[in-house]
Amino acid sequence: WGHDWMQSVLLAVDQLSAFVGKLFAWAILVMVGLITYEVFMRYVMRSPTAWAYDMGYMLYGAIFIMSGAYALSTAAHVRGDVIYRLWRPRAQATVDLLLYLVFFFPAIIALVYAGYNFAEFSWRIGERSSSGPGGPPVYHFKTLIPVAAAFLFIQGLAEVARCIVCLRDGRWPARLSDVQEVDIEAAKRMLEDAELDTTLSAGGTRR
Repeated sequence: WGHDWMQSVLLAVDQLSAFVGKLFAWAILVMVGLITYEVFMRYVMRSPTAWAYDMGYMLYGAIFIMSGAYALSTAAHVRGDVIYRLWRPRAQATVDLLLYLVFFFPAIIALVYAGYNFAEFSWRIGERSSSGPGGPPVYHFKTLIPVAAAFLFIQGLAEVARCIVCLRDGRWPARLSDVQEVDIEAAKRMLEDAELDTTLSAGGTRR
Protein backbone atom coordinates (compact mmCIF):
# COMPACT_ATOMS: atom_id res chain seq x y z
CA TRP A 1 0.00 0.00 0.00
CA GLY A 2 2.83 2.37 0.89
CA HIS A 3 4.52 1.82 -2.47
CA ASP A 4 1.27 2.48 -4.36
CA TRP A 5 0.66 5.65 -2.35
CA MET A 6 4.15 6.95 -3.08
CA GLN A 7 3.80 6.14 -6.77
CA SER A 8 0.48 8.01 -6.89
CA VAL A 9 2.05 11.10 -5.30
CA LEU A 10 5.00 11.03 -7.70
CA LEU A 11 2.75 10.73 -10.73
CA ALA A 12 0.53 13.53 -9.40
CA VAL A 13 3.56 15.84 -9.21
CA ASP A 14 4.52 14.79 -12.75
CA GLN A 15 0.99 15.59 -13.91
CA LEU A 16 1.17 19.04 -12.29
CA SER A 17 4.46 19.81 -14.02
CA ALA A 18 3.12 18.51 -17.33
CA PHE A 19 -0.04 20.62 -17.01
CA VAL A 20 1.94 23.81 -16.35
CA GLY A 21 4.41 23.13 -19.16
CA LYS A 22 1.72 22.32 -21.71
CA LEU A 23 -0.40 25.27 -20.60
CA PHE A 24 2.42 27.72 -21.29
CA ALA A 25 3.21 25.94 -24.56
CA TRP A 26 0.06 27.62 -25.93
CA ALA A 27 1.97 30.89 -25.65
CA ILE A 28 3.83 29.78 -28.78
CA LEU A 29 0.66 30.38 -30.80
CA VAL A 30 0.25 33.80 -29.21
CA MET A 31 3.87 34.60 -30.04
CA VAL A 32 3.46 33.50 -33.67
CA GLY A 33 0.34 35.65 -34.02
CA LEU A 34 2.14 38.57 -32.42
CA ILE A 35 5.11 38.33 -34.75
CA THR A 36 2.81 37.97 -37.78
CA TYR A 37 0.92 41.08 -36.74
CA GLU A 38 4.15 43.01 -36.26
CA VAL A 39 5.48 41.98 -39.69
CA PHE A 40 2.20 43.07 -41.30
CA MET A 41 2.18 46.40 -39.51
CA ARG A 42 5.86 47.07 -40.21
CA TYR A 43 6.14 46.11 -43.87
CA VAL A 44 2.61 46.49 -45.20
CA MET A 45 1.11 49.30 -43.14
CA ARG A 46 4.47 51.02 -42.55
CA SER A 47 3.46 51.54 -38.92
CA PRO A 48 5.51 49.25 -36.63
CA THR A 49 4.35 48.76 -33.08
CA ALA A 50 6.33 49.89 -30.05
CA TRP A 51 5.55 46.80 -28.00
CA ALA A 52 5.64 43.67 -30.19
CA TYR A 53 9.38 43.04 -29.83
CA ASP A 54 9.23 43.22 -26.03
CA MET A 55 6.15 41.03 -25.85
CA GLY A 56 7.79 38.49 -28.15
CA TYR A 57 10.89 37.94 -26.05
CA MET A 58 8.91 38.00 -22.79
CA LEU A 59 6.54 35.32 -24.10
CA TYR A 60 9.50 33.24 -25.24
CA GLY A 61 11.12 33.64 -21.84
CA ALA A 62 7.87 32.60 -20.13
CA ILE A 63 7.67 29.43 -22.25
CA PHE A 64 11.29 28.62 -21.50
CA ILE A 65 11.27 29.01 -17.73
CA MET A 66 7.79 27.59 -17.11
CA SER A 67 8.65 24.38 -18.97
CA GLY A 68 11.60 23.63 -16.68
CA ALA A 69 9.64 21.46 -14.24
CA TYR A 70 7.98 19.63 -17.15
CA ALA A 71 11.40 18.89 -18.67
CA LEU A 72 12.64 17.63 -15.31
CA SER A 73 9.59 15.39 -14.89
CA THR A 74 10.23 13.74 -18.27
CA ALA A 75 14.02 13.45 -17.77
CA ALA A 76 14.49 15.70 -20.79
CA HIS A 77 17.42 17.72 -19.44
CA VAL A 78 20.89 17.10 -20.88
CA ARG A 79 22.68 14.21 -19.21
CA GLY A 80 25.87 12.28 -19.95
CA ASP A 81 23.91 9.15 -20.80
CA VAL A 82 26.87 7.50 -22.51
CA ILE A 83 28.33 6.83 -19.06
CA TYR A 84 25.24 7.18 -16.85
CA ARG A 85 23.23 4.44 -18.57
CA LEU A 86 25.99 1.90 -17.92
CA TRP A 87 25.58 2.20 -14.14
CA ARG A 88 23.25 0.10 -12.03
CA PRO A 89 20.04 1.89 -10.90
CA ARG A 90 21.30 2.25 -7.31
CA ALA A 91 24.52 3.92 -8.53
CA GLN A 92 22.48 6.27 -10.71
CA ALA A 93 20.20 7.11 -7.79
CA THR A 94 23.15 7.75 -5.47
CA VAL A 95 24.77 10.22 -7.87
CA ASP A 96 21.45 11.90 -8.67
CA LEU A 97 20.57 12.29 -5.00
CA LEU A 98 23.97 13.80 -4.22
CA LEU A 99 23.70 16.28 -7.10
CA TYR A 100 20.16 17.29 -6.14
CA LEU A 101 21.15 17.99 -2.54
CA VAL A 102 24.46 19.72 -3.26
CA PHE A 103 23.65 21.72 -6.39
CA PHE A 104 19.98 21.66 -7.38
CA PHE A 105 18.17 22.64 -4.20
CA PRO A 106 20.57 25.40 -3.09
CA ALA A 107 20.30 26.99 -6.54
CA ILE A 108 16.51 26.67 -6.68
CA ILE A 109 16.02 28.06 -3.17
CA ALA A 110 18.26 31.02 -4.06
CA LEU A 111 16.25 31.54 -7.25
CA VAL A 112 12.94 31.53 -5.36
CA TYR A 113 14.28 34.04 -2.82
CA ALA A 114 16.01 36.35 -5.30
CA GLY A 115 13.21 36.02 -7.84
CA TYR A 116 10.60 37.03 -5.29
CA ASN A 117 12.55 40.19 -4.35
CA PHE A 118 13.14 40.92 -8.03
CA ALA A 119 9.43 40.60 -8.88
CA GLU A 120 8.27 42.48 -5.77
CA PHE A 121 10.46 45.47 -6.62
CA SER A 122 9.23 45.41 -10.23
CA TRP A 123 5.58 45.51 -9.08
CA ARG A 124 6.32 48.26 -6.57
CA ILE A 125 7.77 50.62 -9.18
CA GLY A 126 5.38 49.59 -11.97
CA GLU A 127 8.34 48.62 -14.13
CA ARG A 128 7.97 48.83 -17.89
CA SER A 129 10.25 47.83 -20.72
CA SER A 130 13.09 50.27 -21.29
CA SER A 131 13.05 49.84 -25.08
CA GLY A 132 10.90 52.92 -25.55
CA PRO A 133 8.06 55.08 -24.17
CA GLY A 134 5.48 52.59 -25.41
CA GLY A 135 7.14 49.59 -23.82
CA PRO A 136 4.81 47.08 -22.13
CA PRO A 137 4.86 46.39 -18.37
CA VAL A 138 7.25 43.65 -17.31
CA TYR A 139 6.37 43.05 -13.65
CA HIS A 140 3.89 40.26 -14.37
CA PHE A 141 6.48 38.41 -16.44
CA LYS A 142 9.12 38.83 -13.76
CA THR A 143 6.68 37.24 -11.33
CA LEU A 144 7.10 34.02 -13.30
CA ILE A 145 10.72 33.74 -12.12
CA PRO A 146 9.94 32.70 -8.51
CA VAL A 147 6.83 30.82 -9.67
CA ALA A 148 8.86 28.71 -12.12
CA ALA A 149 11.48 28.09 -9.44
CA ALA A 150 8.77 26.95 -7.02
CA PHE A 151 7.47 24.39 -9.55
CA LEU A 152 11.03 23.19 -10.11
CA PHE A 153 11.43 22.83 -6.33
CA ILE A 154 8.27 20.69 -6.11
CA GLN A 155 9.36 18.51 -9.02
CA GLY A 156 12.82 18.26 -7.45
CA LEU A 157 11.28 16.83 -4.29
CA ALA A 158 9.59 14.18 -6.42
CA GLU A 159 12.91 13.35 -8.08
CA VAL A 160 14.62 12.99 -4.69
CA ALA A 161 11.81 10.67 -3.60
CA ARG A 162 12.43 8.62 -6.75
CA CYS A 163 16.11 8.36 -5.86
CA ILE A 164 15.25 7.12 -2.36
CA VAL A 165 12.77 4.56 -3.72
CA CYS A 166 15.37 3.36 -6.22
CA LEU A 167 17.99 2.99 -3.48
CA ARG A 168 15.50 0.92 -1.49
CA ASP A 169 14.09 -1.24 -4.31
CA GLY A 170 16.99 -1.37 -6.74
CA ARG A 171 14.91 -0.07 -9.64
CA TRP A 172 13.52 3.28 -10.74
CA PRO A 173 9.82 3.93 -10.08
CA ALA A 174 7.65 4.75 -13.09
CA ARG A 175 7.29 8.34 -14.23
CA LEU A 176 4.64 10.09 -16.29
CA SER A 177 6.49 10.75 -19.50
CA ASP A 178 5.32 11.32 -23.06
CA VAL A 179 8.89 11.64 -24.34
CA GLN A 180 10.39 8.19 -24.74
CA GLU A 181 14.13 7.81 -24.94
CA VAL A 182 15.43 5.77 -27.86
CA ASP A 183 16.48 2.34 -26.64
CA ILE A 184 19.73 1.66 -28.47
CA GLU A 185 19.68 -2.08 -27.82
CA ALA A 186 16.07 -2.38 -29.00
CA ALA A 187 16.95 -0.43 -32.14
CA LYS A 188 19.87 -2.79 -32.80
CA ARG A 189 17.60 -5.82 -32.43
CA MET A 190 15.10 -4.30 -34.86
CA LEU A 191 17.87 -3.73 -37.42
CA GLU A 192 19.16 -7.27 -36.98
CA ASP A 193 15.66 -8.69 -37.47
CA ALA A 194 15.20 -6.56 -40.58
CA GLU A 195 18.53 -7.73 -42.00
CA LEU A 196 17.62 -11.35 -41.27
CA ASP A 197 14.26 -10.94 -43.02
CA THR A 198 16.03 -9.43 -46.05
CA THR A 199 18.52 -12.30 -46.16
CA LEU A 200 15.80 -14.95 -45.95
CA SER A 201 13.71 -13.16 -48.56
CA ALA A 202 16.66 -13.13 -50.95
CA GLY A 203 16.92 -16.91 -50.48
CA GLY A 204 13.24 -17.36 -51.28
CA THR A 205 12.16 -18.05 -47.67
CA ARG A 206 10.47 -15.81 -45.11
CA ARG A 207 10.00 -16.38 -41.40
